[in-house]
Amino acid sequence: MTRRGVLLFAALGIAWGIPYLFIKIAVSELEPTMVVLGRSALAAVLLLPLALLRREIVVVVRRWKPMLAYTIVEIVLPWYFLSSAEQQLPSSTAGLLLAAVPLAGVAIAFAMGRPERLSGSNWLGIAVGMLGVAALVGLDVAGSDLGAVAEMSVVVVGYALGPAILARWMPDLPGIGVVAVSLAAAAIIYVPFVFATSAWPTAWPSTPVVVSIIVLAVVCSALAFVLMIALIGEIGPVKATAITYVNPAVAIAAGVLVLGERITVWTVVGFVFVLAGSYLVTRRRRDPVTAGAPEPAPVE
Repeated sequence: MTRRGVLLFAALGIAWGIPYLFIKIAVSELEPTMVVLGRSALAAVLLLPLALLRREIVVVVRRWKPMLAYTIVEIVLPWYFLSSAEQQLPSSTAGLLLAAVPLAGVAIAFAMGRPERLSGSNWLGIAVGMLGVAALVGLDVAGSDLGAVAEMSVVVVGYALGPAILARWMPDLPGIGVVAVSLAAAAIIYVPFVFATSAWPTAWPSTPVVVSIIVLAVVCSALAFVLMIALIGEIGPVKATAITYVNPAVAIAAGVLVLGERITVWTVVGFVFVLAGSYLVTRRRRDPVTAGAPEPAPVE
């Protein structure tokens, strides 16, 4: 890997590893719907001019039906349930549970009638990953937090289904245009919900909360996607998928160092098993493959 590739990889690992920390801070004062609205609206404001400059808006809007489906399963539902779950769960636990997205991706492929041929190591990965999630949920999460774990399962499925929709119905659409339009659509969808539920804050939030929304929008959404495009161009789509195994480690470290969240033995066990399972599930067979377009990554 080149020096530029290393820098891009490190930057993206941080950008997609810290949102759980800042979501935890934001929901301490704001309702989940307001967190999603603030994050998606600001990120859209930043990315839409770039997409317009690249003339990527019209071609994306023409596919409005799959785009709407993608927006709902990738942003509208997951970002709400992630923010809601973090009202109970530690940010590090939320980040670690999302490492199970590749496991859900296998089930999504079967459900959509496009199952991949799984090797023995792939099946082993499914088993190991499920054991990791079971260890984390069964032994490291309080019984009162099981509702939040159920909300995280919606996030995991959404993050696995979003790229599958892109790959099947919109593989030829430009990435920045897709994300810019989906962020703008999510913000528009959330406006009436925020006002209908009186989620609009009655007082100006504290500085940490305002900074959290800005970081979520600028760094974790807009900048992160630009970094991902650059990283794929620098090291290729296959090596770029390794970022999936870095994000949970960053999430755990951020939660412990900034928020003082605890790490138990079962946190470590769950971390090792979930990441090992995700690695084995996504491990390619050693057959010759034809290079193709990179599979879109979820918006963290």
